[in-house]
Amino acid sequence: MNISINGKAADITIENEKTVGDILSGLEKWLDGSGNRLSGLVIDGVMIGAASVGECFSLEISGVTEMDILVSSWPELAAQALMELGKVSTIIKDAVFSSRGEIISAWDQSPAASFLQTEIPDMLNFAKQAFAGSISASELGLLTEERLRELENPQAETLAMKELINSIISRMTDLPLDMQTGKDGRAAETIQIFSGTAEKLFRLLGILTYKGLSAEDFTVDGMTVKSFNDSFGSTLNELLSAYNSQDTVLIGDLCEYELAPRISKLYQALSEALTDRFPS
Repeated sequence: MNISINGKAADITIENEKTVGDILSGLEKWLDGSGNRLSGLVIDGVMIGAASVGECFSLEISGVTEMDILVSSWPELAAQALMELGKVSTIIKDAVFSSRGEIISAWDQSPAASFLQTEIPDMLNFAKQAFAGSISASELGLLTEERLRELENPQAETLAMKELINSIISRMTDLPLDMQTGKDGRAAETIQIFSGTAEKLFRLLGILTYKGLSAEDFTVDGMTVKSFNDSFGSTLNELLSAYNSQDTVLIGDLCEYELAPRISKLYQALSEALTDRFPS
């Protein structure tokens, strides 16, 4: 049997493998290390999409002449899924009520929805909210467009956050006073914006690793990304707990001495790494 990957002959030696599943299982380590994902198969000229690959696992390779293993990078697959979601959000927005159920059912069974469920669950949750009427289809479309911009040009999307970073740092400093003076709506909005901003930065960092940004290019305040992320997440959870208990003293300390400086250092380190790694 001739085996290729994305149409190019692959140096894969068949030893004890009996089925298509045996061959694909042997490729798992390589796929994980390369940052790629299995996106389909072509077996003797028949195209098999990612959603149906599992059905071919038990196929005996003794009856197969040609197998082309299709792989794509995570950003490529994410962009495809998000573009499909964008199309659905447009269709839903313009659809008559009686046809919405059929459209949503088709989406729920699609490979794009399956990918989002595993890889970008918050976007699948936003889709469900839009289908249920909790948010508008237009809002879902805007969220999808933002994620596509992040995938298409994470460098530009990161550098464009400078004003937002400065603004949220200022608001974090004001948070205890807002709570003490009854500005509960502004305080809640500040927490939401800060959490969303931090999530976006870490999301962009993840995308940039697929674009060539490595651990050697990037540390934050002398810490590895993982260590920084773990510490940041723990402190953010502490802030949310303090906010729920209305502990303004602890909130003030966490905002002024922990979270505001950390998000500033994260953004500065990421901006500098981007300038060095991806000069304009």
